[in-house]
Amino acid sequence: MFTNIPTSMFMSKAAITRLSILQKAFDLIYMKGYQACSIDDILATTELTKGAFFYHFKTKDQMGLAMVNEVMYPGMKKALINPLIAAQDPVEALYHMMEHVLLHAPFFQVQYGCPAVNLIEEMAPLHASFHQALLQLILQWQEAIRTCVKQGVASGKINQDVNPDGVAAFIIAGYSGIRNMGKLVGVSCYHTFLKELKMYLKTLS
Repeated sequence: MFTNIPTSMFMSKAAITRLSILQKAFDLIYMKGYQACSIDDILATTELTKGAFFYHFKTKDQMGLAMVNEVMYPGMKKALINPLIAAQDPVEALYHMMEHVLLHAPFFQVQYGCPAVNLIEEMAPLHASFHQALLQLILQWQEAIRTCVKQGVASGKINQDVNPDGVAAFIIAGYSGIRNMGKLVGVSCYHTFLKELKMYLKTLS
């Protein structure tokens, strides 16, 4: 879902440094959690000084919000939204989107779950700015699923009585739950979930 963002040859050295901080922070926070990671922990994974960090970010939370907006949003768009845009077969597109992000996305490690789900659980109840930023992430995915379902209804490939909001809620909630379950029981539960998801999606058409 969330992959390294390639730097452009046209980016300034400062911009590359900033992006490197965000990517290193993302990698570490994914494994340890946001509150368990200090600025010093993040800098230890780079060759940067604390002065370089504070040149780009006034606080850890400012860095964390930039990480959501500049690392997590683009990764989510690539993995969860783009596959649903103008899908020829909405039901197949929904299934393959989920299959890819659970089984084939190279960044994820099953024992750590999903970085977005982890951050929502850890920070959304505690910090209003994180709550809002993470809400926007989920709303974008929700809207992509809803649009995909509506397109399926319009084309006759999904039943007219299917509720797009209900499908979006079901898929997102299922994804969040199975990522957490996978931390405990391993990847086998992903296969079970995908089998049941495929059966559910067949009922839509």
